[in-house]
Amino acid sequence: MNRIFPVFLIAMSLSVKFAFAQKDESEKKSDPDSTGVVNSVLLPSVAPLLLFDEDKEKEAKKEKKKKARKNIWFGIKTQRGYTRRELRGQTYYEFFNYTDIAKAPDPYIRDVYWYDARNKTINSSGYAKGVGYLLHGPYERKVNETLVESGMFYYGTKHRTWMLFDDQNVLQDKNHYSEGWPEESRITYYDQGAQSIEEITPIQYSLEEGNYYYFYDNQQIAVTGEYQYGEKVGLWTEYWDTDNSKAARKREIQYQEAPYTKKFRPYIRAEWDKDGNLIYRKEP
Repeated sequence: MNRIFPVFLIAMSLSVKFAFAQKDESEKKSDPDSTGVVNSVLLPSVAPLLLFDEDKEKEAKKEKKKKARKNIWFGIKTQRGYTRRELRGQTYYEFFNYTDIAKAPDPYIRDVYWYDARNKTINSSGYAKGVGYLLHGPYERKVNETLVESGMFYYGTKHRTWMLFDDQNVLQDKNHYSEGWPEESRITYYDQGAQSIEEITPIQYSLEEGNYYYFYDNQQIAVTGEYQYGEKVGLWTEYWDTDNSKAARKREIQYQEAPYTKKFRPYIRAEWDKDGNLIYRKEP
């Protein structure tokens, strides 16, 4: 009995330590700020190549008539689809083409449009391989029999010319895109010849609209954030320069969740050192 008792105490001590270790590990995993090092689809970072080619646009229009009958768009065989819903006595239609090619979306693009065949809806966020089908080819939206929007998709991103009409089918607005990027976007380069991008500011209707990016000169992501109607919204993140070896958050700044929110003052939500250790966090 005397020999068994010390062994029992040792076993109890080890089990308690193991339980606390598991608890600590569990708390770390549930705490998104436990480390500044994060998994990032932007690493290793290759900045997007933004080329708005007018000659390519003209050539594509010539091919449009040839391939429309076969549902081949940008060299890809597609299928046609549509959605229909009733709302307040009106019928809303969406006619589109989609592809079953499960291409990973460009991580730099905010809005990626896809067809949810189960719920028969079109969504602009939440796409993942195997979840739905990327829109690819022409798109039209109608209210009753009146066309109110038309455009083209390229693997889920708005592409070429998009037009908006009123309920009398009178043109109200026209926008141009290149694989999801508004062609008004401002782009600056460290090296124009090598297309080494320094900053991308998405512009639509002469206002900042969409995902903003700033890069280090080695093309690693330095700052990410979002604009809506010319206002910074949501969480903006600054990253340490690690020469593309990892994504290590440096600082997060919280902005208003919706544009034009009165009396909201941005604040630093959290900061980390270069090793990923949390050095500051604003408690709720």
